[in-house]
Amino acid sequence: MSAPPVPTPRPRPRLDESAYDRRRLRQWLAGEARADGVSRRRLLTLLAAAGAATVLPAPGPARAADNPIVKPLPPEWFIRRGTNAETRWETLRKTGHHTPNELFFVRNHTTTPVLDAYDWRLRLWGSGLRGAPGEDRPVEFGYDDLRALPAVTRTAFVECAGNGRSHYTTQQGETVTGTAWTLGAIGVARWRGVRLADVLRRAGLSPYAVDVQPRGLDAEYVSGGENLGRVRRPLPPAKALDDVLLAYEMNGEPLPPDHGHPVRVLVPSWVGISSIKWVGDIEVSAQPLFSPWNTTFYRLFGPGHPEEGSAPLTRQTLKSAFELANGATFTAGEGRVLHGRSWSGAGAIARVDVSTDGGTSWRQARLHDRPRADTWTRWSVTWRPDTPGATHLLARATDTAGRRQQDVAEPNTQGYLFDAVVRHPVTVT
Repeated sequence: MSAPPVPTPRPRPRLDESAYDRRRLRQWLAGEARADGVSRRRLLTLLAAAGAATVLPAPGPARAADNPIVKPLPPEWFIRRGTNAETRWETLRKTGHHTPNELFFVRNHTTTPVLDAYDWRLRLWGSGLRGAPGEDRPVEFGYDDLRALPAVTRTAFVECAGNGRSHYTTQQGETVTGTAWTLGAIGVARWRGVRLADVLRRAGLSPYAVDVQPRGLDAEYVSGGENLGRVRRPLPPAKALDDVLLAYEMNGEPLPPDHGHPVRVLVPSWVGISSIKWVGDIEVSAQPLFSPWNTTFYRLFGPGHPEEGSAPLTRQTLKSAFELANGATFTAGEGRVLHGRSWSGAGAIARVDVSTDGGTSWRQARLHDRPRADTWTRWSVTWRPDTPGATHLLARATDTAGRRQQDVAEPNTQGYLFDAVVRHPVTVT
C-alpha cells in the first residue's frame, strides 16, 4: 500500500507588537504560533494588560464540571478520584491478560473531550523538521491518512507515575502531594496504530531534532491559579523513533473518548504522562523543549534528590498487586488460590514471591504468562489459612533487569514511582 500524499505545508502567521490580537496571542502561548522579534515575557505582559485570562475550552461539547469522564463508573468497578477513576483490583479477576476498556482506569487533567475522528487533524511542526533554516514546516495528517499507513499492534501497560502514591503515607508515614492512588492506576491493552517514527519521517524529520513534543486537545490545565496550557511533554528522538505508537484502537475497538479518541500517543513502559491522549499536534524541535510536565511535575523532589529535582521521569518502576479487595475475608481451614499481577518498566517479570503471614516467610508463585516486557505477568499461589485474625498478604516481584521490590520506597514530595512491597490487609475468620 502506498503512503498517503504529504499535505502541502502552510506558512505560519507572523506576529509583531503593532498588529497583534488576543486570539493570536493565545495561540502563541499555547504553542500554536510563534512570534518574530517579540519576547515571551513581553507577550505575557501584553496579554495580561488586555485582560485576556480566559481559558480556552476543549474541542467538543461542553460537559458538566461534576462529570469529567464519559464512561459509566459504577462504584463496584471504580474509585472516583476527582477527574480520575481508579480500577478496583478485584474486578480484574477472570478478565484475562488485557484490561477490558470499560474497566480501564482514567487519568484526566481536566475533562474528557468528545471529538469527531473525521474532523480531527494531527499537525507536525517545528524547527526539527526539514526546511529552510529558521523556518517551520507544518504538515497535517488526517485520521484516514494515519489508518492508510502500515499498522502495528502492541500489548502494553499504561500506568500513572503516581500509582501507589497513597502507600507512601499509609506504609511509610510520608507526606506527599497528588492523587491518592492505591494500585489501580494501571491497565494493559492491545493497542493498534502507526509508528510515530513513520509519521515523523513522512513529515520530514531533521537529523538535528532533539525533542519531539506531543500535545493533547483536552482543555488547558489550571493549577494553583496558573494556566499551564494543554498537556504536553517532550520525548527524546531515540524513544520517539523506537517503539512509540500513535494508537487509534484499543482492544480491537476504536479508542473510547476517555482513553484518547480519536488518536493517542502510546509510550510503552514509560510513565503514563508520556502517553498523551487526544493528541492534536507534535512539535519537533532542534532545541530542547520544556513544559510543566517535565519541569515542575514528573521529576523527583525532596530529601535525597537534587534541589532542582531529578531528571524527568521516564521508565516505570516495579510493582505487584493482588486481584483482591482490601480487607477481604477468608475462612480458616479452607484452601484458596490467591491471584495477582506484577509488572516493571525495566523488563519482563522473572519471579514473584508471596507471603501470607505478613512477611515472615515467602513462597514462589506460579507464573501464568510468558514473561514479556511492557506488560504485566499474572501469577497465583495456594493458601490455606489456619489462624483467625487480621494479617497482611505481600507479593514481591523480581524483573529481568535484576531489580526486586524492596521493603521501603525512596520518598519524594510528589509521591511518584512507589515500588515497595504493598501490605494487603485481609481477615481470617
